[in-house]
Amino acid sequence: MGDAASTSPSQDERIKEISALRRALIRPELGGMVGTVAVFTFFLLFAFDSGMFNSQGVMNWAVVSAQFMIIAVGACLLMIAGEFDLSVGSMIGFAGMIIAILGVTLGWPMWMAILATFALCMAIGALNGWIVVRTGLPSFIVTLAFLFILRGFTIFLPQTIERKTIIGGIRDAAQGDWLAAAFGGKILGGLFVWLGDMGLISVFDRGTRAGQPVVDGIPMLIVWALVLIVFGHVVLTRTKFGNWIFAAGGDAEAARNSGVPVNKVKILMFMFTAFCATVFAVCQVMEFGSAGADRGLLKEFEAIIAVVIGGALLTGGYGSVIGAALGALIFGVVQQGLFFADVESSLFRVFLGVILLGAVILNTNIRRIITGER
Repeated sequence: MGDAASTSPSQDERIKEISALRRALIRPELGGMVGTVAVFTFFLLFAFDSGMFNSQGVMNWAVVSAQFMIIAVGACLLMIAGEFDLSVGSMIGFAGMIIAILGVTLGWPMWMAILATFALCMAIGALNGWIVVRTGLPSFIVTLAFLFILRGFTIFLPQTIERKTIIGGIRDAAQGDWLAAAFGGKILGGLFVWLGDMGLISVFDRGTRAGQPVVDGIPMLIVWALVLIVFGHVVLTRTKFGNWIFAAGGDAEAARNSGVPVNKVKILMFMFTAFCATVFAVCQVMEFGSAGADRGLLKEFEAIIAVVIGGALLTGGYGSVIGAALGALIFGVVQQGLFFADVESSLFRVFLGVILLGAVILNTNIRRIITGER
């Protein structure tokens, strides 16, 4: 009778009720939510009258945040699958340079140069993943090697072909190109003109004339960020493949024994990370009209920090695309907010280190409290 009582349904952990507070605390987005509220509160108090929250100011930090979001989505899914990619920043510079060489130097149609670049970079991502799963080497080491390989080619190729490390003329070569417009154009321009005509924007934007809004549309960079966030979130939380991603990062051997194609999942996540880096690169070269060998420096670390702030575990198997997006939003707001608040911009790197350490400590302690781990 004692044994029966000890295993009664009321004491069975498998059907134990979870409180709303506990469900909230174990959500991976918690750190990102707390950080977002804190950052916006700070700048609303200290930079509200600086122009940071008028339409142009909002657009400035939204664009910067979108840059972080694009690469953070790929890094998030890969980290949940239990792997890292330290070659993201070099991939951005490499992809931009390949577009410039193909589209400007060799004269390819820009749409063809863009598609060829996507194919090449995703193939390199697949190679990264294949080496990791076939050799068993840590992805940290494999992608660190590709960080140097890709950066080396990014410097070597333009120097050899053009005798310089910056190739311009991309905007002219992309003029009228249907695919280039999907990365370098703007949407909803008519809406902002209408808002300007109605005087709704000029209320917040000093010096704006009616019909001449300082914001003339939403850049495709922001559109791509939102599309990738929605795509990543849906895949991760609404599909069987999303369950495979969590399983591959949580316990790869148990996942294999359950029929999960772990190797395939990991390789596809490396390819998706390369895809996101290439999206960033194409948007960047279309914006600047040139490709430089130094583009993308440190972006891999910023992506990882955004994902960690968003609640992902470095050990894999746990995380959230929404949390990673919030981490990227924090980056964008702070980077631009320091300027508006008249704070030395070099302190941005100090902030990154502090908030990374704080997010890891917060996530670790909350997890220990909830799970009872020591």
